[in-house]
Amino acid sequence: MKFITFLIRWVAGNLSIPFWVVGHVHLSIHDFHDLYEVISSISMNIIVAVGFYLEWKDLRKTEND
Repeated sequence: MKFITFLIRWVAGNLSIPFWVVGHVHLSIHDFHDLYEVISSISMNIIVAVGFYLEWKDLRKTEND
């Protein structure tokens, strides 16, 4: 479980901007007709959102200590 948490935080911290930049460029150029592309895009955004939440939760814990 610790590895999964680390992996999500690492992906969120290091790949969030590339995911969103490439995703927005891709959305502006192509139409999403393929279910695979839609699921991939949603999954990447969920991973980044969970990573941001975990980091925020740790920040609040350290501020309260």
